[in-house]
Amino acid sequence: MSKAIGFWSIESIMHCQQVSDFLIAIAYFSIPLELLYFISCSNIPFKWVLAQFIAFIVLCGMTHLLNGWTYAPHTFQLMLALTIFKILTALVSCATAITLITLIPLLLKLKVRELFLKKKAWELDREVGMMKKQKEASWHVRMLTHEIRKSLDRHTILYTTLIELSNTLDLQNCAVWMPNEDRTEMNLTHELKGRSRVSIPYDNPDVLKIKNEVLKIARDGGTPELIQACYAILVLVLPNANGRDWTYQELEIVKVVADQVAVALSHAAVLEESQLMRDKLAEQNRALQQAKKDAMMASQARNSFQMVMSKGMRRPMHSISGLLSMIQQDNVANEQKMIVDTMVKTSSVLSTLINDVMEISSKDTGRLPLEMGPFHLHPMIKEAACLAKCLCVSKGFGFSVDVGSSLPNLVIGDERRVFQVILHMVGNLLIGCDRAGFVTFRTSSVGGIEGRNDQRRAIWRPSSSEGYTFIKFEIGFDSGSSQLESSYPPIQLSTRINSEGIDGGLSFNMCKKLVQMMQGNIWVAPSSRGLVQSMTLVLKFELSLSGGDDLIEPGPPSNSQLRGLRVILADDDGVNRLVTRKLLEKLGCHVTAVSSGFECLSALGTAGSSFQIILLDLHMPEMDGFEVAMRVRKFQSRSCPLIVALTASADEDVWQRCLQVGMNGLIRKPVLLEGIAAELHSVLQANIGM
Repeated sequence: MSKAIGFWSIESIMHCQQVSDFLIAIAYFSIPLELLYFISCSNIPFKWVLAQFIAFIVLCGMTHLLNGWTYAPHTFQLMLALTIFKILTALVSCATAITLITLIPLLLKLKVRELFLKKKAWELDREVGMMKKQKEASWHVRMLTHEIRKSLDRHTILYTTLIELSNTLDLQNCAVWMPNEDRTEMNLTHELKGRSRVSIPYDNPDVLKIKNEVLKIARDGGTPELIQACYAILVLVLPNANGRDWTYQELEIVKVVADQVAVALSHAAVLEESQLMRDKLAEQNRALQQAKKDAMMASQARNSFQMVMSKGMRRPMHSISGLLSMIQQDNVANEQKMIVDTMVKTSSVLSTLINDVMEISSKDTGRLPLEMGPFHLHPMIKEAACLAKCLCVSKGFGFSVDVGSSLPNLVIGDERRVFQVILHMVGNLLIGCDRAGFVTFRTSSVGGIEGRNDQRRAIWRPSSSEGYTFIKFEIGFDSGSSQLESSYPPIQLSTRINSEGIDGGLSFNMCKKLVQMMQGNIWVAPSSRGLVQSMTLVLKFELSLSGGDDLIEPGPPSNSQLRGLRVILADDDGVNRLVTRKLLEKLGCHVTAVSSGFECLSALGTAGSSFQIILLDLHMPEMDGFEVAMRVRKFQSRSCPLIVALTASADEDVWQRCLQVGMNGLIRKPVLLEGIAAELHSVLQANIGM
């Protein structure tokens, strides 16, 4: 075979192979160094596999290195070393190949695990992103809730909601639609960009669609109580410029904020209702305070009125009655005696009127007590006629009296009340007259049929007339002939006539009430000119069957038992004390008068055993009569001295209280000569009986 010449000669090829073997050897020796550095710098699995690769690479490098020396004449040792390294390389390569057969599945598992970990990492990143978004959404919700909860005013809550949602979600516009009270329309109540008020029907398709969606959610969520609730609609508008759509987080923010707004509105409604209740309670409290103040002022005014009535009218009237009772017992002419008796009767009526006024003002019951008992009708009519005549004469009127012949004398009734009503009739007819006239006082006995047939007495229904009699008292005014009546102006009277012919004044109503309590009636008869012409009173009296024996006045009792009687009188009113003292002295008593309970106890302490009777006014200041009696009875017996109470009160329980503190008798004011004498005799006789 011929030798090649040039570059592709055998020597050149052999030389290239030799250089290549050296370069391969250098490369093989550098790779293990890099692998060793990699193993030392990292913590990777399967290091023993890498160690096999390093050994394999090193042996390969040694084989190529030794092979590079064989292209020139070489020794047997070189060939032996090359053979040994090739055998080692073959062994290591086989071991490495076998190892790779078992390592590849492990490497595939690692790859799968790596992919799984990458997927998990991606999911974790997504969840972290969602958590960040939720955290951001919750922060927005907290911020919105904080801003919404700053106020408890409904309008402020809604406007704040619109503003904060617009700022947070970058909205173009937002509004709130609320139903009216009748739920017939939805009204635009709040809008971020305000405009005029707009309303749409409640049955609008969009409204019904929203309502149906809410009801469906309520049914699916198991909250049927929401079905009948009243709903408002929150409208949120996104900007159209960038084609933006609602995200899940934004919808969650809107949902949570809507719930918070509903809670805030409910709290605002509760607070508003609570505020209204507080205002109402405060108003009621102010009204109660004002009522309490008015009641206290009324009580003070009533107390002041009673004090004025007691001190300014009742006490002087009692003194006058006491003095008249003294004059009544003197020997005077018949005409003067009639005048005195009439004055006594009149003072008694005035005292009764004063007591009635004070009783009504203190208790507000409107009840006027009646004292029913037998009395002589003819003397009462005579006294009333005498007083009426005096009144008519003082006014310049003529007067005549006409008493029926069939009029009974002894009847049972309240003499003082009948006298009071007759005086009212006379006075009411005369007050306000501005010209002369003639007054006629007629009294007659009438039957029940006649009374029932009178149209003006429709209120009164008389019962059976057996054992009873009906007496008519009529007082008429005659101004003269019809010519005089037409030539003079009308008489102006205080009595007012209404459509039923009944006066509406307070005094007339009180008299009418008294008359009805006595089973009678009273009315006003107008003249042809519509003025008061007459007043008529019809009363029902029970006929007394005693024949009048029980009314025969025995005259004043004998003063022999009262002469020399030592009496101590305690009364804070100076005039009444003086009058009572004069009455006692007229009866022959030795009187010591004091003005207070303390002075009475002091006098009893110095000469207590010498006084036989103590007269105590029950209503003295500082220490009243009850307290004085209790202190006296604490140290002395019930029979010595005897204690008699003086009182102007008409209360029925006064006598029971007097008995409880150890008093022996009671004299009601006005203190009259006959009354005080009779009560003292009664107390002394009872003490003798004991």
